[in-house]
Amino acid sequence: MSHTLFPAAPTAGSSPAPTPPTDLPPHAGRAAAGIAVVLVAQLMLILDATVVNVALPHIDDALDFGPAGLSWVLNAYTLAFGGLLLLGGRLGDVVGRRRTFEIGLAVFTLASFAGGLAQSPGWLVAARAAQGLGAALASPGVLALLTTSAPDEPARNRALALFGAVTSGGMSLGLLLGGAVTDLGSWRWTLFINIPIGLAVLALTRRVLDETPLRPGRFDVVGALSATLGAVAVVWALIGAPEQGWGSPRTVGGLVLGALLLVVLAITETRVPHPMIQPALLHSRRRLSALAVIALVVGGQLSMFFLAVQYLENQLGFGPLTTGLAFLPLTLAIFAMSRVTPRMLAFAGRTPMLLVGTIGLAASFAWLSQVSAADTYLSGAFGPMLLNGLSAGLVFMPATSAVLTGVAPEHAGSASGLLQTFQQLGGAVGLAVIVSVYAAGAVPGQFLPGAEHAFLTSSIFALTALTVSVLAVVRVARLPR
Repeated sequence: MSHTLFPAAPTAGSSPAPTPPTDLPPHAGRAAAGIAVVLVAQLMLILDATVVNVALPHIDDALDFGPAGLSWVLNAYTLAFGGLLLLGGRLGDVVGRRRTFEIGLAVFTLASFAGGLAQSPGWLVAARAAQGLGAALASPGVLALLTTSAPDEPARNRALALFGAVTSGGMSLGLLLGGAVTDLGSWRWTLFINIPIGLAVLALTRRVLDETPLRPGRFDVVGALSATLGAVAVVWALIGAPEQGWGSPRTVGGLVLGALLLVVLAITETRVPHPMIQPALLHSRRRLSALAVIALVVGGQLSMFFLAVQYLENQLGFGPLTTGLAFLPLTLAIFAMSRVTPRMLAFAGRTPMLLVGTIGLAASFAWLSQVSAADTYLSGAFGPMLLNGLSAGLVFMPATSAVLTGVAPEHAGSASGLLQTFQQLGGAVGLAVIVSVYAAGAVPGQFLPGAEHAFLTSSIFALTALTVSVLAVVRVARLPR
């Protein structure tokens, strides 16, 4: 298999000896431009999960949120984004992925403008929720458009590698960007910065992307409502678990309601002719294992963006911009790995990459759990961050490929929505568990008490993902040939 991005077609009468390609296939440039456009959009959507993190104290000073209300600047986006992803994926399959992508991006851009102008806590939270709605409509189309825009398998693998880099590296890049615009300007620019990017992507979308074929059939209203409300209930319960307690009526009630709605979804999907989630997507052990790995890894990674930020700012005294810069080893390592993982996948296959990557992630979290008051940035955080970025880069591309490989074109949007729903739910579960563990051992005014066990919890998440990967290999090996 060629490793060039767009291999040339063979010509009649050519020598059997391999020769390097000299021509690109028709429309190759347009395909590459389409991939670039949707990746820029995905980066913008991912950035907004963390870009306001380092600006939260400034937002509190300006709008007077209070300690409890301030968390909803983050949670409103996460809740809407995670809860509506399945709906966004299915809408793309039914009414066209480019159209749904454009609508979602337009909603996201307008909501960013409204959020930047916010004059009250309720105004900003509503705008963040609207951003999450737009992201949920646009994001599933990104993966589906990537796979349909790539002209061949090597190009598809490269696009998936870049998607993994954007998704995992974009969160740490958001900290850098948020710190820069907050220090140099205002917290409002963490939202306003989306406007020129969103407008540019919208202007280019129709020039470089074709609309996908419309899929006839009725829309599964019951499935859409149960999937969306079930995911919202679960995410809402998990977001509040660290503050309310795992045994609180809110947490238990939200999880029970979410579980009941997901049971309704499962029953509905087996009985309607055009289900929200295609049951065939859940029949593959490889796909289910990859979804579990993604959820576990994203869940563990949230300690980097919650605990490590606190370590840098509270323990080491870094400011917003310096904190963002401190994440560069992680970000650059992820993007560097995206350049080599397609070739590694072709050479070694998914399983070795997943095993090495999850072991590296577990080691990076265990390393961070050993930080002490005497450590500096170089002795305490630099090494674990670099190892974490390299390891995350090894995991995301093969796991994403495992989820999307073998999906029929008409179900690509649903598969993309399912994958990103697992990412969001994995992040919500991971953050809730990590915060709870941290809070159990925390001492007011100090960072380090509680951090050791919280980072070790992230290590357990990574080791569980390793176990899932190993068991998947064992099960496949035992299948009758």
